[in-house]
Order: sequence, then structure tokens, then C-alpha cells
Amino acid sequence: MQSTISTSSSPVSLRPLFTLPVIVAALGYFVDVYDLLLFNIVRVPSLKDLGLSEAEISLIGGRILNYQQAGLLLGGILWGILGDKRGRLSVLFGSIITYSLANLACGFVHDPQIYAWFRFVAGLGLAGELGAGITLVSEILPKELRGYGSSLVASVGLLGAVVAYFTVTLFDWRTTYLVGGGLGLGLLALRVSVLESAMFKKVQGTSVSRGNFWALFHGRDRVLRYFRCMGIALPTYLVIGILATFSNEFGKALGIDEAIQPGRCVMFTYIGTVIGDLSSGILSQRLRSRKKAIGLMMGLTAFFVFVYLSGVISSASTFYALCLCMGFSIGYIAMFLTITAESFGTNLRATATTSVANNVRATTLLSIPAFQAMKPSVGVLGAAAIVALVCFGLGFWSLITMEETFGKELDYTEA
Repeated sequence: MQSTISTSSSPVSLRPLFTLPVIVAALGYFVDVYDLLLFNIVRVPSLKDLGLSEAEISLIGGRILNYQQAGLLLGGILWGILGDKRGRLSVLFGSIITYSLANLACGFVHDPQIYAWFRFVAGLGLAGELGAGITLVSEILPKELRGYGSSLVASVGLLGAVVAYFTVTLFDWRTTYLVGGGLGLGLLALRVSVLESAMFKKVQGTSVSRGNFWALFHGRDRVLRYFRCMGIALPTYLVIGILATFSNEFGKALGIDEAIQPGRCVMFTYIGTVIGDLSSGILSQRLRSRKKAIGLMMGLTAFFVFVYLSGVISSASTFYALCLCMGFSIGYIAMFLTITAESFGTNLRATATTSVANNVRATTLLSIPAFQAMKPSVGVLGAAAIVALVCFGLGFWSLITMEETFGKELDYTEA
């Protein structure tokens, strides 16, 4: 018997959630997350293997991560423009080739600076995957299923971080990069059968301007829409980019006897995020509101971050459990991207969604240097607390002032 959900008017079939475009988008994000988080997990062992000291691992490791994030920032703009000009599928094909080859190259690196440049190219390629995938899924699914579809994509995708961690425990760091590159190239075969979005094809046959990045900054209303979509996601990369990635430093600052493993923290954070993304999608549909669902998740994130930085954690097991809890609470990644896709017309949708996704990832270009710069004067916990206050302040302001997009029709263009 065919599964359905009930809406205010009539039942809606769940069958579109399990069509090839949704499945391929989910698997694409799986490979994306595997490759994106791989450096976070192998940062310490790979840089040790390259002969760096503990102090150099922190400093140069942060610098290499920022090279990757810079690639994400630039790629988010380039792939977004291409997605609106040439189609969502062109991005899904081009991006996966780029980051797969870059990750294969990382498996053979022996110099930290070359390592940084390969991570830049990987970031450039990884920038296209999630935004294009969410844009495609949002356009092909009925409006009653968009929240479920985006959460399904994000939840399957985020399992890539868990698989990355276990791959690292089974193989050396070089092999894990080769596995990631191979997974990406293997995914190309599935993409051949995916069809382009009908909404994009409709706009493609008109004279409407498509993929104009600077059009996102025409008019106060559009500018604020764009930055609010970014603002609500700032707490997610506070947790991933600083609290989980540099967890070994926080463990020392808290006086925990057992050495905290960043790779394990990243794994637990993403296990929580998988559960959170599924939960936030269902919550959004039940509340019939994107804003209420994100507000609840963001408030929960603020609570767990406060506990993390308060100095009350005294054991490694509690620390890892808190990473799991923080991961769950930031599990609204699908929702903030769905809101972005729902906030812009078809001619700017991929440009907005893809660039917002990667602008948020690239906020570590500011947050990590700020965190590193403040550590000598206020300590690890104090520096993170100041960064957290800024992220949550902007996040809650963005959420409160943005429009509700649940159930919005997407078949329109921006003037």
C-alpha cells in the first residue's frame, strides 16, 4: 500500500521522496560530507606524519582548513551562478569531478603548503554539491514534502562524516583520501540518469536574467533576505568548525585527564546532526513552520554550547556525549538551506542557495583567526565564548526578522 501524509486538504504520497533525483542528491551529499570533513578528522595524524610539532599542527592546521574554506567561499559563488545559467545538473557533475580528483591528490601529498592548495581545490569542488542538490530537490518535490526531502538528503549525507571516521580507524590517512576520491568518481555513474528540474527548464526558455550573483544585492529587501539566510546558520559552523574541530584544545583547557580525540568528536557531532536533521524536518512539517523548528533547535544549541564552555565537564565520556547533543541541536542544516531555496526565485535560487551554504562554511575564515587571536589573552574557553556570543546574536536576530517560507510556491522569478 502506498504511503501518504495528510495535509489540510488531501493526503500526499511519500513516493516522490524515494525517486532517483532525491536518492542521488542524498548520496552526493554523503560523499561531499565525507570529503569535506576528512581533513578535520585526519588533521592531527596527517600533519604529525608530515613532521609538524604540536604548536604547528594547531596553527598550520587552522591555516590549511581556511584554504579549504576559501575554496568553498569562491566555489559557492561560481557553482551557484553556473547552476542558474546552465542548470542544476551541470553543477552536480562538475563539482564532483573537481573535488574527487583533489582528494585523490591529497593522498599523495608530502608538503604542508601543497596540502593546503589541494584542500583549496577540494573546497572549490565541494562547494557545488549541497546547494545544487537542495535546489533540485526543492524544485522537483511537492511543497508538502520539501521539508521531508531536504531532511532526508541531509541525514543520509551527514552519515558521510561517520563513515569517514571509521575509515580513518581502519586505514591510514592517505588511504582515506583515496577512498573519498574513488567514491566521488563512482557516484558519477548514478548521475547520468537524473533529469533536470522542470522549473529551471521553464525559465531557461525565457529572456529572464539567470545566475547574476550581484542581483542578490539589488534592493534592501533582497540583501536582507540573503544575509538572514546566512545568519540563522552561524551556530552550526561554530560547533563544527571550532568546538568539534579543536576539541583537543578544549579538553586540555577543561583539565580532562584523557586526551580528547578531535576525530571522535567530529564523528559524535555528526551522528547527532543526522538525528537532528531528520527530527527538524519532521518538526517543521508538524509545526507547519520553518522558523519555529529552527528557533527550537537554535535555542537548544545555545544551551549545549553554554554547558560546553562553562567548565563543568570533567570526563572524556561526558565531553563526547555533549558533542553528540550539540550535533543533534545543530541538525537544522537542511532547514536553513530549504528556507534559502524557498526565499528566492528560480532564476537566482541556485546562486543564492549554493553561495549561502558555502558562505556559512567559510565563516571559519573569520571565526578561526578570531578564536586563535584571542586565545593568548582570554584563554581557549573565553575566546570561544566571545565568538559564540556573536554567532548566536546574529543567528537569533536573523531568525526573528525573516519571513516564514513554509508551503511557499516556488515557480516564480526575481525581477
